Amino acid sequence: MATIKGEDTRRRRPPAGKRAEEAAPTGGPSANGPESSAASGNQAPADGQTAMGLPTPEAALGLWMSWMRQNMGGFAPTGSTEQPWWVASADAVSGSLLATGVEQFQRFVAADPMLASIDRMWNANPLREVIPVDWSEAVRALRIVWLRSLRDPAKAFTRSAELNMQIWSSAMETWNAAGARWWGLSTGTTPDAAPNAGDKRFDAPEWNGNPVYKTLKEMYLLASDFLLRQGLEDEDMDPKERERVTFHLRQFVDAMSPSLILMSNPVALRRAMETGGASLADGARNLLHDLREGKLSMVDATAFEPGRNLAVTPGKVVLRNRLIELIQYAPTTEQVRQVPILIMPPWINKFYILDMQPKNSMVKYLVDQGFTVLMVSWKNPDASMEDITFEDYMNLGPLAAADTVRDITGSDSVNPVGYCIGGSLLAMTLSYLAAKGDTRFGSATFMVSMQDFSRVGDSAFFMDEPQIDFIEQQMMERGYLDSREMANMFNLLRSNDLIWSNVVNNYLLGGKPPAFDLLYWNSDGTRMARAAHSWYLRNTYVENNLIKPGKIQLCGVPIDLGNVKVDIYAVGAEKDHIVPWNAAWKITQLTGGEVRFVMASSGHIAGIINHPAGKKGGYSVREGARGVASPEAWLEGADKQPGSWWPDWVRWLNAHAGDMVPAPALGSGKYPVVCNAPGTYVLEK
Repeated sequence: MATIKGEDTRRRRPPAGKRAEEAAPTGGPSANGPESSAASGNQAPADGQTAMGLPTPEAALGLWMSWMRQNMGGFAPTGSTEQPWWVASADAVSGSLLATGVEQFQRFVAADPMLASIDRMWNANPLREVIPVDWSEAVRALRIVWLRSLRDPAKAFTRSAELNMQIWSSAMETWNAAGARWWGLSTGTTPDAAPNAGDKRFDAPEWNGNPVYKTLKEMYLLASDFLLRQGLEDEDMDPKERERVTFHLRQFVDAMSPSLILMSNPVALRRAMETGGASLADGARNLLHDLREGKLSMVDATAFEPGRNLAVTPGKVVLRNRLIELIQYAPTTEQVRQVPILIMPPWINKFYILDMQPKNSMVKYLVDQGFTVLMVSWKNPDASMEDITFEDYMNLGPLAAADTVRDITGSDSVNPVGYCIGGSLLAMTLSYLAAKGDTRFGSATFMVSMQDFSRVGDSAFFMDEPQIDFIEQQMMERGYLDSREMANMFNLLRSNDLIWSNVVNNYLLGGKPPAFDLLYWNSDGTRMARAAHSWYLRNTYVENNLIKPGKIQLCGVPIDLGNVKVDIYAVGAEKDHIVPWNAAWKITQLTGGEVRFVMASSGHIAGIINHPAGKKGGYSVREGARGVASPEAWLEGADKQPGSWWPDWVRWLNAHAGDMVPAPALGSGKYPVVCNAPGTYVLEK
């Protein structure tokens, strides 16, 4: 969320160097101390030296750091921009060990004209303008790892020696196998076998069949694993800090993949030769387009549009206020369940993730099952709405919507559904109503929603105090948080799939962004109103106040989740990196009603949008979740079922939705039809 790209925002960030110094081990060598300064001096190569071997891992790390310093930005430059990237001083990064590595690599590269020409190309690298990686945090993570490793030089030397041995052994095995194939000898292995089959970056056959590419790939994977283990194996580091360091190390090693460089990507080279260089020209045009737009293109933006081929389930907007449009969907059955369903999606995205296309629309599925379904569509705030409060979101959102639904359907109660942070709003609203004795909401559903923010998954890396301060500073200047900041945060959580694969496709291969409905929705973001978003972040991610009875007050009413007595159906997703399933499980312990908890397979989106017709995935379910001491104990005793969890949910809804009654008309005398679905708010950019 607080991804930093522009020079103006970089100047306002807390200095990475200062944070790194604070994290450095006591008594460790200072990066600016005399020892490291002396070690960073350039030494002339030994006379008569005409050949060198491959650089050591220390040299490679020095190369990466200096390349990043000169080409990716993120912190103050050192020296002239005309200076080649391999002569950048390493002492500012991690002391004499890296300085020696950079010096070694300088001699290595200077002897190779091809590498020197590649260097000149990367000196003009414009990717820093469109790639949302926080390089200052990556530098900080690398600095922490190296400085902490210097506390035990013997251990560091042993690890480095083991890595060198692994690289040497892998290279020898690769070339021996290639020689054996050349001579027609069997080695017992298949040249196209892919031990890293799950890594799409290395799907091309050359990465396993060509010894040069295979050696390069194995060196990269071994060095990456080596670097990541340095962060994970530091047992005396604070666990949260260790997770943060490892996350940014992962961002770094992903960005250093050889598949991202033209000269070491066999697919890009093959495409360039097949097209006579046309793919490179197309890639340059794609890059220029993205530079003008200020973001990386991830999807063909002309392929989709809500109301044309997305969000096409028939319905009418029956309420419009300052914050929401309320959509009532047309029934497809003559009889419907008496109690209607009101869905509250997150306001950080647009609602149509739940109504993409007929083949995977949750809305259409529920309507076809005989439910009256209504959907909240949130307005995309602008600077004029900066003073909108979280209480406004409750009053103009679920409370206003519930009044409308009850008037139209004649039902005394409504069964609400909260998705992601829409569920957080729903939980607070239910507690607010419980304190007032208001029973307008019946049984509730929570999908991948958190109430206890003590375990927030990978998004925690963007939600600490300094980051929240920075977000609030941005919102004070603009009146809102830009949707790109939110998109960048979520994209970084899956950078190989959502960032680097597009870099390869768009720039190296010269391809067009794919026409994929989910990616279109992902790029169709919304802004966050300043006052409401600041209140939400501080009371959830920073202070975790929702689980503290009475700590939060809405409209003067203390919020206590223990007062919520309605029955609940809650869903977590096994591979969710935004709302971990064991965090979603916590609702079984926080409220006072009966809770049926389900853990769906897959992640935050795919775990929820899983139409039964697709016959994919599975879910785990267990009765009596409240009496279980931990999510792990719950999972141990859960029953695993194949396919989608939607039919299980419908059975639960049927038991909580009353008898069958004639389907209501669209709108009412008090709430007449405003316009056709999907409305106008969803179209606002």
